[in-house]
Amino acid sequence: MDPSRDPGADPRPPLGRGPERRRRPRRVGSRLPRWLRPPRTLRPTRAGWVFFALTLGVGFGALNSGNNLLYLVFSLMLAFLVLSGVLSESALRHLELRRRIPREIFAGAPATFAVEITNASRTVPAFAIVVEDLLQPVEDVESYRPFGRSFVLRVAPASTEHRAYRFVAEKRGEARLAGYRVSTRFPFGLFAKAAILDLPASVLVFPTLVPVPADPRTGTIEGREPVGRARPESGAEVVGLRAYAPGDSPRRIHWPATLRRGSRVVRQSEEPRASEASVYLATRGPIEGPRFEQNVRRAASEAVSLLAEGARVSLRTDSTWIAAAQGSAQRLRLLDFLARVTPEAG
Repeated sequence: MDPSRDPGADPRPPLGRGPERRRRPRRVGSRLPRWLRPPRTLRPTRAGWVFFALTLGVGFGALNSGNNLLYLVFSLMLAFLVLSGVLSESALRHLELRRRIPREIFAGAPATFAVEITNASRTVPAFAIVVEDLLQPVEDVESYRPFGRSFVLRVAPASTEHRAYRFVAEKRGEARLAGYRVSTRFPFGLFAKAAILDLPASVLVFPTLVPVPADPRTGTIEGREPVGRARPESGAEVVGLRAYAPGDSPRRIHWPATLRRGSRVVRQSEEPRASEASVYLATRGPIEGPRFEQNVRRAASEAVSLLAEGARVSLRTDSTWIAAAQGSAQRLRLLDFLARVTPEAG
């Protein structure tokens, strides 16, 4: 992490969250320069190969025999092939896609993505649409791997269908999404026509959360560095008296003042302070590889557990310190840092 970065500042939202939701839907047949247009691929299915072989056989027989009926059948079979290409193109041309990315993604845990499939045509429905989200590996920017698949039987004209799919990230850090592959076998299942829709996004994968062991002697989480502890209500400092209100605990009634005034009076106590704890992550020394990743997972799990208890949590490494705070903003700040942290030299 850059030491000049202010770790206490509000964390920027993980890449691909806010901007992705505001991005205009992309259409498969959108107007682009010729060299940038998403290519269409046409691949015969097994049934398509059989039908194509039969078409060649019928055409061969018609040429050899001169039978008009065979010529008619051959013409109809050719028309089927042409019609298959035209109708499959009409099913893809007017589709618009929008990706919905979950707010939090943890390594090793399934995250639910959503895609909106809109048919912008006012007259022509789209049938048998298969949508695959493509993951771009960091080590090979030229290859894509589908990780989510959705099927829509019919998208009516000027309507939107919603589908969900799951994504399981293998490791923490940034993951790049390349776009979508949209395909259909409509209408006869002879060919699979596909188009690549460029819809890039980046998502930040948080470390895996693991169960945090507790010290059986104290019941506290092992590894935390307590700075303060919440004071129970019974030991809170009394700062005054006030009239009893419905819902007040009977244990807070101040009986001497109640007897003097003739009406119930309760003690008004100072609100107990939230406990404060610090989580430490070693980033220097011989801790690279699986051991470092294990330490990152433990630090993330401890921080999330402490914040869930209402504590003010700080995080420090050998070169960075994030000030103590509580709430969802601090949770996101710590997870964002732990998703990007790397071992340091020295």
